[in-house]
Amino acid sequence: MRTFHEKRAFVTGGASGIGFGIVKALAKRGAFVVIADLRTDHIDRALREVREAGLASSVAALALDVTDRAAFAAVAERMDIELGGIDILVNNAGVGVEGPVLEAGYADWDFGLGVNLGGVVNGLQAFLPRMIEHGRGGHVVNVSSLAAAVRMPSNFAIYAAGKAAVLNLSENLREELAGKGIGMSVLCPAFVRSNIHEAALNRPAHLREGSGFTQSEATLLERPPGADWMDPETVGEIVAEGILANRLYIVTHGEFRDKMRERNEALLDAVPEAAFQY
Repeated sequence: MRTFHEKRAFVTGGASGIGFGIVKALAKRGAFVVIADLRTDHIDRALREVREAGLASSVAALALDVTDRAAFAAVAERMDIELGGIDILVNNAGVGVEGPVLEAGYADWDFGLGVNLGGVVNGLQAFLPRMIEHGRGGHVVNVSSLAAAVRMPSNFAIYAAGKAAVLNLSENLREELAGKGIGMSVLCPAFVRSNIHEAALNRPAHLREGSGFTQSEATLLERPPGADWMDPETVGEIVAEGILANRLYIVTHGEFRDKMRERNEALLDAVPEAAFQY
């Protein structure tokens, strides 16, 4: 993809944080962008902001729960009817599930993996066949995390597991999609000013019962992002450049470089020098 002009993009979790940063970067560069988000309050705020920025004609929005497969499929069909399909899919929606993993209930696993991994799978299932059928090529960005590539504290276990699966999935899909003219990137950010600490506000009622993370999520809600964390608009610009360059890995931060090297070297050290003899 060499330009965003006359391209249609679909960004899940696009009304705040990293997603909204990507929305603005793509819209500024000529794409028509559809925001999909669970939070209608975030949608309203995002649309006000794009109007103030003079981008109202380049951005639309709709409410979507990325764990709802039927709703995702219906939205994909709607995009075909109203826009002639999409060219750029950004599977960004995620939740910052954090808590004592040995106290986790099935509700915590289902919430964390259902959004962070299942939401990506549902986006791919809903849109990829249509993108391939359109024959225009395109690009997919799956949002993982640098937490996927390092050893994290155990309270991040569910979050990191879902993001690691997204990283691996993206790596393994890239060659297959390239044969269809579709690029694949995986975004691995670290500390960004976003609403990821609001997991408690996004957890559906049926996944509250049996949760072992009630207290940790309440604490997290009172811990806003650091003022020195990366601006989402900076992330959006990095992602836009990564799409145009068709980069597999889009990495925003250098803080985890040593931890990544440590983890990878430990894995390599465990690999025998010679093939196993059967």
